[in-house]
Amino acid sequence: MSKTVQEALSWSISELEVLELENSNSKIIDTPKLDAEILLADTLDKNRTWLKTWPEKTLSPTELDIFKGLIMRRKAGEPVAYLVGKQDFWTFTLKVTPATLIPRPETEHLVEFALSKIPADEVYQIFDLGTGSGAIALALASERPQAKVTGLDISEQALSVAEDNRQQLKISNVSFQRGHWLRDWSGKIDMIVSNPPYIDANDEHLKGLTFEPIGALVAGDNGLADIVEITEQAQQHLKPSGWLIFEHGFEQGRAVRDIMQQHRFKDVVTLADYAGLERVTVGIKAPK
Repeated sequence: MSKTVQEALSWSISELEVLELENSNSKIIDTPKLDAEILLADTLDKNRTWLKTWPEKTLSPTELDIFKGLIMRRKAGEPVAYLVGKQDFWTFTLKVTPATLIPRPETEHLVEFALSKIPADEVYQIFDLGTGSGAIALALASERPQAKVTGLDISEQALSVAEDNRQQLKISNVSFQRGHWLRDWSGKIDMIVSNPPYIDANDEHLKGLTFEPIGALVAGDNGLADIVEITEQAQQHLKPSGWLIFEHGFEQGRAVRDIMQQHRFKDVVTLADYAGLERVTVGIKAPK
């Protein structure tokens, strides 16, 4: 049976709302209307404004089958970004796959702070550790064309996605390389930024992240092991007065501050996101 755009949206929203009710103790889908519109627009290769302009247009049988399949996958909990293969971040749209974390709005706080410390007219060396889709590295490189940005990741699949994004955006002052943090690196760096794995393996929040790569999410020592390792390496590789900037869990601010202070970083502070949650901790390598 054929459906118009409006009928397809009404059906899909009701499907996703039912899931919301069935899972009232763990609300999986809190934006059923938005999700449905994004998935239908992607199916039809249109934008959401087109959907509102042409609600009476009829979907072809193939289009309807594709859309229903996407809704069922969304209903099973698969993130919209993976279903459409892209996610907006900063000023651009990035390719994402299940090999990478989905860039989140909270990470833009890290980008904003980093940009406030990067000179606009100097060659400034920045490393993004655990770069994933390349979101942070690309945002910084796009805003500071004189900087030299390197994104490191252990996953070859993630690096392939990051390189696709770099080529699509035509950003030339960033490169992506394979590496486990800075274990195999030599040289001095002006700034290190990282959104590393920081979730404890027993954290209940993992239940809602089953489609994202577990290696990019979970760390030992209550989620702090990678932050400790990066902080130790930062002491070796940062130039004096170089910046170390972490994104972390909203309950980890005090622990991350303690780690950085124990490793002789100075001016260590934690920044809150727009919800007032501690999200980014920063510090400066003390001159010898």
